[in-house]
Amino acid sequence: MKKTFVFTLALIMVLSISCKNEKKETEKQVEETFVEKEAPASNVEVIKFALEPKSDSNVSGTVTFTQENGIVTMVAEMEGLTEGTHAIHIHEKADCSSPDGKSTGGHWNPTAQPHGKWGAEEGYHKGDIGNFTAEASGKGSITFTTDEWCIGCGDETKDILGKAVIVHAGTDDYTTQPTGDAGGRVSCAGIIE
Repeated sequence: MKKTFVFTLALIMVLSISCKNEKKETEKQVEETFVEKEAPASNVEVIKFALEPKSDSNVSGTVTFTQENGIVTMVAEMEGLTEGTHAIHIHEKADCSSPDGKSTGGHWNPTAQPHGKWGAEEGYHKGDIGNFTAEASGKGSITFTTDEWCIGCGDETKDILGKAVIVHAGTDDYTTQPTGDAGGRVSCAGIIE
């Protein structure tokens, strides 16, 4: 009887310790599972390019693209502009080699839409950013944010790599096809890796 009692007591202790260890393992697994389900740190990608003068202008500046959580923000800061409203677009080729900027081709339009104001129901090019105002000092800037672009994602309808940013001498009227009658190309930046 004494041996049975000692054996039973030992068995209870072993089971008790085993249950505690299983509980700790279960708690550890739950904790690890919780950690794995936390949102991953966001990847931020930033590319910055210099705008170079074209068409005998003095327009220079920088264009910065920042991609975070599927959203791309473009910030363009320019100087040497004439006072007033100017258009800015993304063009189809990252080739700023010609003196007039025409080596960049036409507006970037991978979805074959008519030219128009961004978001227009009638359609718009993915490169139709719009207009901005230059001060009397010749300085101007524009910030543009969209989920319709990406940096290096490989989607031909969204990827801005291999394109160019063009600053125009005039205003985009949002109706004249296919360019918005924005005038000459006064500055260019090729968007490459």
